[in-house]
Amino acid sequence: MKRWIAPLLLPLIAQAEPCPDWPDSRAQVEFAALSQQIAQWDDAYHNQGRSPIADELYDQARERLQRWQQCFAHAPQPLPEPLKGSTGLIAHPVPQTGLRKLNDAAIGEWIGSRDDLWIQPKVDGVAVTLVYRQGRLHQAISRGDGRHGQDWSARARQLPAVPARLPEPLDLVLQGELYWRLEDHLQARDGGAGARGKVAGMMARHELSDPDGAAIGLFVWDWPDGPASMDERLSQLQALGFADSQHYSKPIRSVEEARQWRQHWYRHRLPFASDGVVLRQGTRPAGARWQAEAPHWAVAWKYPASQALAVVQAVDFRIGRSGRITPVLRLQPVDLDDRRISRVALGSVPTWKSLDVRPGDQVAIRLAGLTIPRLDSVIWRSPHRAPVEVPRSADYHALSCWRSSPSCQQQFQARLAWLSSKQGLGLSGVGPGTWSSLPLQGLLDWLELDQAQLQSLPGIGPRRAAQLQQAFAQARDRPLRQWLRALGAPPGFDAGGLDDWPSLIERQRGDWLRRPGIGPKGADRLLAFFSHPEVQRLGTQLQQAGVAGFQPKAGPPRS
Repeated sequence: MKRWIAPLLLPLIAQAEPCPDWPDSRAQVEFAALSQQIAQWDDAYHNQGRSPIADELYDQARERLQRWQQCFAHAPQPLPEPLKGSTGLIAHPVPQTGLRKLNDAAIGEWIGSRDDLWIQPKVDGVAVTLVYRQGRLHQAISRGDGRHGQDWSARARQLPAVPARLPEPLDLVLQGELYWRLEDHLQARDGGAGARGKVAGMMARHELSDPDGAAIGLFVWDWPDGPASMDERLSQLQALGFADSQHYSKPIRSVEEARQWRQHWYRHRLPFASDGVVLRQGTRPAGARWQAEAPHWAVAWKYPASQALAVVQAVDFRIGRSGRITPVLRLQPVDLDDRRISRVALGSVPTWKSLDVRPGDQVAIRLAGLTIPRLDSVIWRSPHRAPVEVPRSADYHALSCWRSSPSCQQQFQARLAWLSSKQGLGLSGVGPGTWSSLPLQGLLDWLELDQAQLQSLPGIGPRRAAQLQQAFAQARDRPLRQWLRALGAPPGFDAGGLDDWPSLIERQRGDWLRRPGIGPKGADRLLAFFSHPEVQRLGTQLQQAGVAGFQPKAGPPRS
């Protein structure tokens, strides 16, 4: 309902984080820098009507800063006050309370110890107090610090959703949420859609156009001094013209019912963004006893985060079979949609360089297609810019790393993994773990290992040695076409029919160009592959191993 959400039970993401391994001097610098960033976000949101960061990421940033404060006894300063500078001068007739956020386990305990419970969507908008005198709108006050806020009366009178006059001449105070109207909105699919920031921006303007005013709705979530029973309050709010309140307030008797409504509103269409549900007791104290802090009679149960704020621990560079270098961020593990995320790939070295992500930075992670973690953006950069060693692109390409060496280990192992995969030789029971356990210097050295040698290796017993020996023996029977794919031959090597190995390595560029479907670039790649000394050495090794496709055919070689 509002960015200010008072004392909370820290989510599992924050509880599980280890304390940073920093000396006190660095901890002070990091703490001060993140505190300043959060203060800037607060100012943009509360005073400028802008939302530069998603609310769930903002919450996680504050939780992380709070965690750091717990980690270091000499934290340099308290947490930044989120509403500093946004208070205003207008006193709320009844203080606006915050909400504690509870996790799944705590929600069950909270519900189990209470009765007369109701559930509502946690509308993702901006909070407002509406004051009516003799049935006329007297004042609209922004949330501010819960005790004082800014005068929004002029803008509120431009909103069709806020009645200028009630059907009855009543004096009353209402608390609710101004929200941005959305069509066909599914929270599970669309997330917050920037709706809260839009409303905040509109209410920060001096004037609103008619279309903008009509795009803002109102959900009244409480009537502090209304009727004692929830049923009666909702019924009278309906009669007064506040229909959303009754439509989106449901009685519940168990955590199972609460979970069902939470899932329903998360996965079904609503006219507003909603970042969770609010659970309320129907009976609560009179408004005179309310404080600008989290009450005991209402709590928030938020939806699963669609984004996680992850700390970068290291930047690794994976080198694939073709020599492609992929930067991978190693993350302090975070939970996202029931998945534990510890790594995210960035695609290319130029992408990493443009982002300049370093260890200690904090990045926004989401799941693409609900399965693949991806980086959305860099949210905050650590003031400590750790150096990162980047592999030289010129050292890795389609014809590099046919042999094992410290600098070639990644690409060499990737070649082996491809060679035994379904796309290559299809060696049953042979994968990356197998290759890393064998003492190989060359790509085909495994052809020379007998069962006794295999069995002498750590972790390989008689049964496993026999399985490997059988798989390696089957490789000798694979046809030439399959072997060439496994070795990484460029596309087109079998264009116009497939010759024997000696004929392939004798072809010149013009010979390849005469093959159907092969252009100049393809011919250059094929010539480079088959004329490469390491590739020819592998071919000789396969000839000596008796692989049929690498033996010369009878008769003169084809051109």
